[in-house]
Amino acid sequence: MSDLFSVNGMDQLEDRPLADRMRPRVLEDVVGQGHLLGESGILSRMLRSGSLGSLIFWGPPGTGKTTVARLLADATDLEFEQISAIFSGVADLKKCFERAKGRKISGKRTLLFVDEIHRFNRAQLDSFLPVMEDGTITLVGATTENPSFELNAALLSRSHVLTFHSLDEDALIDLLKRAEEVMGRALPLDEDARLSLVRMADGDGRSALTLAEDVWRTAGDDEVFDTERLAEVVQRRAPIYDKTKDGHYNLISALHKSIRGSDPDAALYWMCRMLEGGEDPLYILRRLTVMASEDIGMADPNALVLVNAARHAFQLVGSPEGEYALAQAAVYLATAPKSNASYLAYKAARMDAREHGSLVPPKHILNAPTTLMKKMGYGESYRYDHDEPDAFSGQDYFPEKMGRQSYYEPNARGFERDIQKRLSYWDRLRKERGGH
Repeated sequence: MSDLFSVNGMDQLEDRPLADRMRPRVLEDVVGQGHLLGESGILSRMLRSGSLGSLIFWGPPGTGKTTVARLLADATDLEFEQISAIFSGVADLKKCFERAKGRKISGKRTLLFVDEIHRFNRAQLDSFLPVMEDGTITLVGATTENPSFELNAALLSRSHVLTFHSLDEDALIDLLKRAEEVMGRALPLDEDARLSLVRMADGDGRSALTLAEDVWRTAGDDEVFDTERLAEVVQRRAPIYDKTKDGHYNLISALHKSIRGSDPDAALYWMCRMLEGGEDPLYILRRLTVMASEDIGMADPNALVLVNAARHAFQLVGSPEGEYALAQAAVYLATAPKSNASYLAYKAARMDAREHGSLVPPKHILNAPTTLMKKMGYGESYRYDHDEPDAFSGQDYFPEKMGRQSYYEPNARGFERDIQKRLSYWDRLRKERGGH
């Protein structure tokens, strides 16, 4: 029988994927999450206190969320049980809770790890609350999406949200060195190719190990891949960017802040990151339209005109040439004078309109099409501005109960001078960074 299992590979560690073989056995072996597991990390503090509350692990794939949950159960002597929100429903949850209640009666507590917890609906999430409150389970939920948007407030109030970071270059290089120890041979890559593989992994430890395993499978005896050969052997993975979730909002925020900060280079970079991730160019154009009004406004009214022209150009030409119009619009907005005066004025006027309710206009600016309305004073003492000196009468157009208000205060600042200072700053910064 043992021979049969050996033939099928069921008892051979080598038949398991490298990422699984290298799964850490103790928390100290987890890489890239020192802010959680280091000497002063919050998880380390919880373990030292002997108390582990319910947790939500938020972070990108391949950063160790599942592994850390399993090791926490080991470290606290909790029974580890794992389910996935993708494949589980209410019936599955009830079975998990019943098993946990049975363990609790016998003196054993349960750590229930829920992968992709954001996939559960509100009713399913609410079902966790009573068993969390009475100590039947210690919940550890894992999600790649922002918990503030995807999980309900009741669950969040009973949990501690911990952020897992993408693995940086040093962590991934350390991971590859450990992989070489496990495999018993060096990764057949030159130094540039090794760094290229690290960049391809994009902060995902599992992806780095999978790519490394592909290299080992493909390389011949005494063969060492350079960057070009590596690119031929393993397809470069697209950047992590979910067009409907956090990646979407983070990158558009970066683009907006770069334009507001008058940095055309950063604006182009973040816009291209979005395009490379598959973002709809028309969405970017819609956001550029907002920026033209919010951050530039009357300091350069042509900004709004140019963005609308870019939208028309893109719809006429399409990708990829139409994206040149997006680039032109982004650079124009970044180098345009900045003023949020009309934006602030709108916000202030909107607040007054909301707070003061349905105040009627002053009678002198109301039309009087009937004799009765004339007798009531409609239109009385109105001054026709075109007949006034300089075509300006200076009348008060606000409701009488409000009195004159001031919302719009131009705040563009000598931009012709300032833009040269800003461009000189970016140019000096590029030179300090060695031209990059």
